[in-house]
This record gives sequence, C-alpha cells and structure tokens, in this order.
Amino acid sequence: MRSSAGSSVCLCRCEEIEIDEVQQAIAEGAVTINDVKRRTRAGMGVCQGIFCTRAIADLIQQAGVSLDELDPMTARPPVRLLPVERLAGLDETD
Repeated sequence: MRSSAGSSVCLCRCEEIEIDEVQQAIAEGAVTINDVKRRTRAGMGVCQGIFCTRAIADLIQQAGVSLDELDPMTARPPVRLLPVERLAGLDETD
C-alpha cells in the first residue's frame, strides 16, 4: 500500500517498496527477511536485496527479533537481468 502523498521513504528502490509497507508486513507477522520478501517483494528486484536487506533486518530487529536469529535472504536465479530473447532462445549471440 503505497502512500499517495509520497510521505514514506523508499526502502527497496528496485521494487519501489516503502518502509511503511515493510513495517506493515512485520506488524502482520513477518518475522524473517524471507517473510518480508514474500509479502512485499522487497529484495526481489535487480539488485537482489543488496541495498535493502540490511534495512529490512533492522526493521525486524526493532520489532523484537535478534539479528543473530535472522537467516540471510534466499537468493533466486537469475541473479542478473537477462533479455527475454535470450531466455526464449531467440538470441543469436551464443
């Protein structure tokens, strides 16, 4: 739920997820980085969480979960952008 007034701060710039959305997910029961990722898409963008994972972990910690208890976010391939043509086998560069 993005703020229409734009008053919230962007936490995940790749997926344009605001801090409010992550805080809401945590309030609704997300207690791991992967829980937040599944509920909000934060960390699923081009950077694969390089820029937002620490901020997500900090917000979870503020909610009472120790950083020592948090597992790292699960990465999913592809870990870099691929053109659709290449995935479809239409790319003739190989």
